[in-house]
Amino acid sequence: MTQTTKVSLRGLYKIFGNDDKSVLPHVKAGMGKEELLTTHKHVLGLRDINVEMQSGEITVVMGLSGSGKSTLIRHLNRLIEPTDGEILVDGVDVMNLSTTDLRQMRQNKMSMVFQKFALLPHRTVLQNAAMALDIKGLPTEEQEQEAKNWLARVGLGGFENHYPAQLSGGMQQRVGIARALTSNSDIMLMDEAFSALDPLIRTDMQDLLLELQVELKKTIIFITHDLDEALKLADHLVILKDGAVVQQGEPQGILMNPTDPYIEDFVSDINRARVLRVRSVMQPLSEGQFAGDVQANDNLESLIAASGGDTAPALPGLGWQQQTRRHPRYARFGQSSGAARLQLGSRHPLSLKRPPAPQAPAR
Repeated sequence: MTQTTKVSLRGLYKIFGNDDKSVLPHVKAGMGKEELLTTHKHVLGLRDINVEMQSGEITVVMGLSGSGKSTLIRHLNRLIEPTDGEILVDGVDVMNLSTTDLRQMRQNKMSMVFQKFALLPHRTVLQNAAMALDIKGLPTEEQEQEAKNWLARVGLGGFENHYPAQLSGGMQQRVGIARALTSNSDIMLMDEAFSALDPLIRTDMQDLLLELQVELKKTIIFITHDLDEALKLADHLVILKDGAVVQQGEPQGILMNPTDPYIEDFVSDINRARVLRVRSVMQPLSEGQFAGDVQANDNLESLIAASGGDTAPALPGLGWQQQTRRHPRYARFGQSSGAARLQLGSRHPLSLKRPPAPQAPAR
């Protein structure tokens, strides 16, 4: 399927200070964040950002605190003005929009989900969810019907007349997601949307987002500092450090092939069996017996469980073998001589062995 670029960032720079244009040449010449602050009393926010965000995909931007990820997302709707560079949405440079056109873009093309929910405490859940349509001036009945539909989709049917203070944190964030969906915008900006939630609620919200995305195919730009969350959600992953892109690409590829010591440190302690997908280690299978079928997007932890949990050292010369079956979402796994080798990176070999078949009792 041909991909369409929805949002494009080209040569984007942001320098915070009273005279950012004057120090831009120093940054382009290679001056770092600390030197810029010490010498010129300016703060480097973003340096030469070049990212293509595809229509219908989740692009996750991650990094530690101060890496520039929230600064980046606020450039997309011009809540922050860049020092230099281009911001293209559907091929149109956002920097050339008039005040009226910019307002129209924010109302119709983009919605935003905030870390702290940003619900109006004096309005009901229904009124909060319908806010985008209220601003557009739609009839009240149409507003409420659309808002009720999306509240039901995020599991808040029956809570329409409650107020935010009467809801848990996870429920409040569901209202925020319903509000963004009610606006019917193509692009959703999610700035650390789940970071303030408890772990179990956070997992539920991630699952909800993925479930909705299967149907809606929104263009989502998601900000996080959590690698597990990034690997779970991202179609395209962008990792920032000190305002610059260190590595970007398909998450599984970044996990298996980090190109920078900074990225290696990020992924060194992660449970690879939990985040790596079957499709990342698939190879064509031309012969041998099949031990079973799995989905190509299942994680390797599921595959190990399906094998009976035997992860004894791999036998020499045996390769992990899989092939797609009728549909690219599925794969078959098979053994040669009773074992198959699963490679989880150069330092993490495992093997999966099928339990021996029970033998008939001797007569």
